[in-house]
Amino acid sequence: MVRLGVVMAPDPEEPFEAAGVLNPASGRTPDGRLHLLPRLVATGNVSRVGLAEVELRDGIPVGVRRQGVVLAPDEGWERGLHNAGVEDPRTTWVPSLGRHLMTYVAYGPLGPRLALAVSTDLRSWQRLGPVQFAYQPDLDTDLNLFPNKDAVFFPEPVPGPGGRPCYALLHRPMWDLGWFRPGEGVHLPAGITDERPGIWISYIPADEVHADLTALARPRDHRCVALPQFPFEALKIGAGPPPLRVPEGWLLIHHGVTGHIPQGFDPAAQRVEYGAGAMLLDPADPGGVLARTAEPILLPETEAERTGTVPNVVFPTAIEQVDGVHFVFYGMADTTIGVARLERRP
Repeated sequence: MVRLGVVMAPDPEEPFEAAGVLNPASGRTPDGRLHLLPRLVATGNVSRVGLAEVELRDGIPVGVRRQGVVLAPDEGWERGLHNAGVEDPRTTWVPSLGRHLMTYVAYGPLGPRLALAVSTDLRSWQRLGPVQFAYQPDLDTDLNLFPNKDAVFFPEPVPGPGGRPCYALLHRPMWDLGWFRPGEGVHLPAGITDERPGIWISYIPADEVHADLTALARPRDHRCVALPQFPFEALKIGAGPPPLRVPEGWLLIHHGVTGHIPQGFDPAAQRVEYGAGAMLLDPADPGGVLARTAEPILLPETEAERTGTVPNVVFPTAIEQVDGVHFVFYGMADTTIGVARLERRP
């Protein structure tokens, strides 16, 4: 990836942005205009999802025009007594459904949980509620017990179990329940021996979604896709933007984390480095990894990436094509939003 600079920074006149703008989703409104949906963080670590049209110069994203807030922690399950937030949206345009699918993290009474909303225009969002993972006996656990982040949908139906066409969701469960019940510790599902968070996949049969859109919030047939493997992923990995179809399969840009993360969910207490990597998923079985990068494709190097609420972070969350060129939008040190050009090399 080739850096192109900061595309959005906090506006000091906007109280909802006092603590940063970061980790955007993206999409196009019905008129074809490119937009970001940034996470806006107000004082007290309360997050909302905004909408901002991307300004282009010679086909390159250079800035944004703000268009307000499109999702706020208005529901009871998105708020606790001392916390609230709708965080880190990821959006996928799914032509077969005629809708943008937004996954986001609802920071409610029991910590971070995945939630889902849908829209036809990026402005008005219909909540489908918290994601409810179907019970799967062979895992010997209930995925709904665990905090979960970094969820993103594929943009089209893919082969699911038995070859059945399915909508598929990548996500990242976290197995340490000590955050909720001190001393409870790590509970791993059957067959998993590495407690570090990794990328999982779950499926929803396409015919069920076409009959009832709310089925998207009830995924099943869960399995692990990838765990940390290389040094830049030593602590954990998680999915980035929606998977991009390339001739070889599905290109998934992901993040890897090294350093130290203390107990709890205070990002300012972390001493970490976030880098970006990539993996290629099998088009015949998107839960299978064909290849992955042993070295990061992007590491924090600039001042904006190394200084902020959480220093030393590059966190890709959106990818869009402009005039045949793919651009990746990413959070910089949990404070600003950068953009980089994605280049294919031999």
